Amino acid sequence: MRHPSIAALLLAFSFCLPPAYAQPALNPANEHLPWTRNATIYEVNLRQYSQPGTLKAFSADLPRLKRMGVDILWLMPVQPIGKQNRKGKLGSYYAVADYKAVNPEFGNMADLKALVKRAHAMDMKVILDWVANHTAWDNPWVKQHPDWYKKNEKGQIYPVTFTNGPEPEYWTDVVGLDFNNKALWDGMIDAMAFWVREADIDGFRCDVAGLLPVAFWNKARTELDRIKPMFMLAEWSEPELHEQAFDMTYGWDLTEVLQKVAKGQADARTLKAWVEQPPKAFPATAYRMRFTSNHDFNAWQGTDQEMYGPAYQAMAVLTFTLPGMPLVYNGQEARLVKRLEFFEKDPIQWKGYELQDFYTQLIQFKKANPALAAGQYGGPVQVLDTGNDKVFHFRRQKDGNAVQVAVNLSGATQKYSGGELAPWAWKLMTENQALAK
Repeated sequence: MRHPSIAALLLAFSFCLPPAYAQPALNPANEHLPWTRNATIYEVNLRQYSQPGTLKAFSADLPRLKRMGVDILWLMPVQPIGKQNRKGKLGSYYAVADYKAVNPEFGNMADLKALVKRAHAMDMKVILDWVANHTAWDNPWVKQHPDWYKKNEKGQIYPVTFTNGPEPEYWTDVVGLDFNNKALWDGMIDAMAFWVREADIDGFRCDVAGLLPVAFWNKARTELDRIKPMFMLAEWSEPELHEQAFDMTYGWDLTEVLQKVAKGQADARTLKAWVEQPPKAFPATAYRMRFTSNHDFNAWQGTDQEMYGPAYQAMAVLTFTLPGMPLVYNGQEARLVKRLEFFEKDPIQWKGYELQDFYTQLIQFKKANPALAAGQYGGPVQVLDTGNDKVFHFRRQKDGNAVQVAVNLSGATQKYSGGELAPWAWKLMTENQALAK
């Protein structure tokens, strides 16, 4: 996603093998790659991650992220950005000018390969943000394959336009691809396969995935898995995407509840209803990505302080302990206190890592308890009665492992059936371990 109102738009939509990879592909409808099952994903905004804003500069930080416990690195798009109709001085990552090149702002292909190789040596995986719905105006496909693009009534390629909402929305820096043309499918899959073969990436985060045919994604997944088994994340929230193509979809539904809780607009009853009557019927095998922020939320909605105030860490605890895979957006471990500019250079100010121990402990707790794994690998949620609507208490059990989580959803000390919790405090409990604030 790349524009301030796209979140509302998405909600309106109802929300032959090389020897090195000689292992069977997994059908995400039934089984997921072992390294994904109790993983934490970390989103990397290369431009803003450091003052240099390069792949090399980010690579130097891999040991720190490994110590924190990160398993999957999600790189925002690394391709060159279009210059025609560019927004701001540097443009949007999501206006891709060349599907098979690295943005010189970030480095070169050798730098990307070195980053992936180093991550793999540390037992971390790398997925690449992929923009299949649209390209920059000056992407060579515009001239080479004009039949691959959507056209208006005059037969002209035009900016991506949405008219479903209360106000028309125009993405003036990009033009839409027409997936009614099956030749485009082959061209797009070829471009995705290039990065798997060339850079050895481990999967893709697919931008506005629901705007493309599910059949395209199913075909892409099948063909990519023949090269190397993939991990696929859809920026969308429709159950049918899990039938074949995607391992994980966005869990905006929980984030919306957490924001309401932080503002005093919801409590434990709301979370209980979310658990017992989810907004949509996802299969038990579906991974859902759980998060308090990401590049869109930070740029367009606000910092963690703006969105959650003193409730922030309590809400983060829930993203790590309710079913799904937790996401950390770069800078959150340093208590990111500003909205990062989207189209300009605006590096994170790493003045220390105030919350790094907090995230490290959450990641370690999650890894140590199989009940907290994603999809069918973790345990279901059993909501426990607290006698207090300001305290949310639940239990998850898988085989011989059981975890209890209690979170104070208010800014006042609360008593409940399990004891007492300070404002916005929590307890994470097993038979052998307890973490509390």
